[in-house]
This record gives sequence, C-alpha cells and structure tokens, in this order.
Amino acid sequence: MASLLGTSSSAICASHSLSSSSSTPSISPICFKPGKICGGKLNAGIQIRPKKNRSRHHLSVVNVATEINSTEQVGKFDSKKSARPVYPFAAIVGQDEMKLCLLLNVIDPKIGGVMIMGDRGTGKSTTVRSLVDLLPEIKVVAGDPYNSDPLDPEFMGVEVRERVERGEQVPVVATKINMVDLPLGATEDRVCGTIDIEKALTEGVKAFEPGLLAKANRGILYVDEVNLLDDHLVDVLLDSAASGWNTVEREGISISHPARFILIGSGNPEEGELRPQLLDRFGMHAQVGTVRDADLRVKIVEERARFDSNPQDFRETYKTEQDKLQDQISNARSNLSSVQIDRELKVKISKVCSELNVDGLRGDIVTNRAAKALAALKGKDRVTADDVATVIPNCLRHRLRKDPLESIDSGVLVSEKFAEVFS
Repeated sequence: MASLLGTSSSAICASHSLSSSSSTPSISPICFKPGKICGGKLNAGIQIRPKKNRSRHHLSVVNVATEINSTEQVGKFDSKKSARPVYPFAAIVGQDEMKLCLLLNVIDPKIGGVMIMGDRGTGKSTTVRSLVDLLPEIKVVAGDPYNSDPLDPEFMGVEVRERVERGEQVPVVATKINMVDLPLGATEDRVCGTIDIEKALTEGVKAFEPGLLAKANRGILYVDEVNLLDDHLVDVLLDSAASGWNTVEREGISISHPARFILIGSGNPEEGELRPQLLDRFGMHAQVGTVRDADLRVKIVEERARFDSNPQDFRETYKTEQDKLQDQISNARSNLSSVQIDRELKVKISKVCSELNVDGLRGDIVTNRAAKALAALKGKDRVTADDVATVIPNCLRHRLRKDPLESIDSGVLVSEKFAEVFS
C-alpha cells in the first residue's frame, strides 16, 4: 500500500532541519526520543509561553509539535507494508454513478462531498475506501496537527498563521490527502477534541488533544451508515461543515481550528432517512442498486475471491490501470482552473433548479462545479450540455422536496426537467 501514506523519508529529514532552524529563542528546544520527551512542558503538542503581568490562569499557546509529528510520520511510513490491503478502485465492477461522484469530489473538493445510498452488500464502503490509492499529494506545514496549508490562510491553524504573520519560514512537507473514518460509536470528545480542564486550572496549561475533525482537515471524512449517526454528532458535523471551523468550548476555555473536509457518507435507506439539514450539506447524491446481470455477479464474486486469496498479487494486476487513473486525476486537478462554462449553460442550469423548486443556491453552485470537474476529467477545456446532463441528477435529486405519494425516483424528475429546458 505504497500510496496510502505519502510523506517521503527525504521530506521528513528536511522537515527536521527546517523546524530546528526556525525555532524562536523564547521557546525551549524540544527533543523527541522513543519513550522520552525533554525540553519545555509539552501537552498534546502545545508549548506554553508565559506572559508577564498575568495570573497563572491566563493562557498563551504556541504550537511546537513539528518534531513529534514528523517522528510519527516516519512510523507511518515504515508501517506501509503491514497495512491492511485495500481493494483496487479500478477493479470495482459496475456502480459507475458512485465512482464518478467520488472522482469528481477528488478533482474539486469544493463540490462538497457525496452521499451514497443503496442496498446492503453493493460495495459502497469498499468503493469509498478503495479511493485512498488515488488521492493526490498536498503540501502541509510539517508537524501541524491540522494539516495547515502553508500558502492559504483560510486553511491555516491559528498557531501557524501567527508564525507566518511574524515572517517565520514554516517547514513544508508533501503528504497524501488523508481519509478519516468516523465510527458510529465515537464520542463527541473524540470527534471534536478534548481540553484538559485540570491542567488548565491548576497549571495554566492549555492542553488540547485534537480529534477526528482536526485530522480530516483538507482531507476526507467518511461516515459509514451515516443515517444511524447519533443526533449530537450530526449537529457537530453540521456546524463544522457550515463554518469550516471546529470550536471546542469547555468551562470557559475556547479553542478553534480549521475543519474543512470532503464529507462522504453511505447508508441503506431501509434503515432510516437522513436529516434534511445534513443531507443538504452533501454536494452530490449517488444511488446504488444491486447488480442484476448474472454474468456481472459471477465476475464480482470471482474477483473478490481472487483478492481474498492473494491481495498483493491481485492489486499488482490492476497497478497499470490504477496508475493511469491517478495520472488522469492529477491532470484534471491541474487543468480545472482553466475549464470554462458558457453563460448560456449557467442560465439553463439555474432555470432547471428554479422550475424544480430547489431551495437555496447550493444546487446551482454544485452543478456548475461538478460539470467543470467532469470536463477536466475528460481532458476538455469547455463544459458541454452532455457534461451537465451527466452530473445534474446527482447534484439535485436529494434537494427536491419529498412527496410521499410520488413513486418516481427524484433523479428521473431532474433528467426530465433537464431535457425540457435544454431542448
């Protein structure tokens, strides 16, 4: 699984030298050895700088987690071979709608994620988790627990932004986009992060342990069986998805960090509906059905048996297709900004949304973005009506108002309206 964890050893060594040279004189140097931490007081990767003329309960936080996180990255790099093999994305049979929605979100994360609903045993989780092999690399600030972007202040943690504003050179490494699984039984503290109140009150130490939302920043947050997620966790996801920031409030102590992620959810509609507020946060909606063709079913069974018997050999047979698809995604991400969409197409997209009584403007925005991402995936520099026709059902079907007496699938209604407007 060479592509699951992306920090190279050379990049890690570079981050060690850069971080040691950029440390400020007012902070005690931190050295990290297995089982030993020396230097200043360290709590969850945060160093405390005392302020003059303040009581012991006033807190000042400086992030000096570079050395520790870099060492953790070395450990992850060394454990690639022992990681659980992932089914290749290129080996997934059928389910083209789901695969296309996932690829478009990798090309343009601002589409806003995808909700995958369908029968049990149709490969929803397998397909999502197979996406990790195709995820491209991004540049992050070395040692930062929030995967801060070294160039975009919108994706920077507070500590990194303060360092940049002071003119410091922050060490940068390249790493794979992260995919984080959110378990149904996760606690709110594990998702949001925790603050050690005892240390804050007794020692004046603002000890923060980042949660899953911090780890998922600039990455993918995957929730399997999302329609079974507890309401209090749904509220947390709604708040972070709306603002792009996660704020932890405990006993008068407040810590915020960026939490912008691609939200991917999957579930079975027979097990319960998703709250409309959360459903609207997904950019696209993919409907997955059971394969009915007998030959395809036999092929899926045989391929799965081959993978279970020898995962490494099976992955090797699809390596060429995987590499080709990864290059296609990389080129599409690079060319996305140059793809143009005519104003006439934009007007027709908005007309479809208006005549379908779609609430808000998210449907318009997501359809435009998805059409451009599809054109980039095809290697084109201009969006056509065919591109719009391909993505518009997935962008709008979950935004239509539900009619309990309506037996027609929402995607069919969208396609019919598209044909009427674009004719």
